[in-house]
Amino acid sequence: MSVSDVALEGRGLRLSYHGTAVVHEVSVALRTGAVTALVGPNGSGKSTVLRSLARLHKVDVGAVLLADGLDAHGLGAKEFAHRVTLLSQSRPQPSGLAVRDVVAFGRHPHRARFSGLGDADREAIAHALAVTGTDAMADRAVDELSGGELQRVWLATCLAQDTGVLLLDEPTNHLDLRYQVEILDLVRDLADEHQVAIGIVLHDLNQASAVADDIVLLHRGVVRAAGAPADVLDAELLSEVYGLTVHTALDPDLGTVRVEPRGKHHLRRA
Repeated sequence: MSVSDVALEGRGLRLSYHGTAVVHEVSVALRTGAVTALVGPNGSGKSTVLRSLARLHKVDVGAVLLADGLDAHGLGAKEFAHRVTLLSQSRPQPSGLAVRDVVAFGRHPHRARFSGLGDADREAIAHALAVTGTDAMADRAVDELSGGELQRVWLATCLAQDTGVLLLDEPTNHLDLRYQVEILDLVRDLADEHQVAIGIVLHDLNQASAVADDIVLLHRGVVRAAGAPADVLDAELLSEVYGLTVHTALDPDLGTVRVEPRGKHHLRRA
């Protein structure tokens, strides 16, 4: 990986809650046009690391760097928001607004105070609506949307911010199977077709295997493995980290690693 490939990097991060370190010497680099998945058990530090990359969690030790080694904490809030956006798990529930109006919130960093939408803003909003497939519902009230539709609207809001780095914290959480697939397809398209650098927290290891170029496996606040899915999703390592028997196999049709946890009631069928 060359330095020019890196769009956002956390280097040697130590992160704490209430004075207790929960992440220790973690480094992660997000590449332009690539998807990096942060995975690991509950409490492993995935979301904390992601929030630190978004400058929403204080860094005790280490640095958050943008392209060419630029210190992210040296930028003003608006300038940073021109480069990096985060879709977090906790978001306000909008009411009484049309989808288009919610997506327009993403243009806030690009607008002068109290100014209206300019041509560039309208173009960015239209692009975000089209890319996420929400243009057909642009005039609908967000109160009428399903959970999956609203998730796409929030993603469109992030895209309207027009940054080169997109951070996603469990974007498939609470979605049914169809919307999970659609969100992950969109993530892959953003990296492949729009050269966005994407960092995504996922619990489902099969989803991570399917969507990610790189996987970072965290456990108890440290990186246990990082690299291509086939290298990180090792049965012995996953069994140790998750505390149960895990089997892995290469899917002959998709070419991705399939992860299968085995509980005590798992049945082998001939």
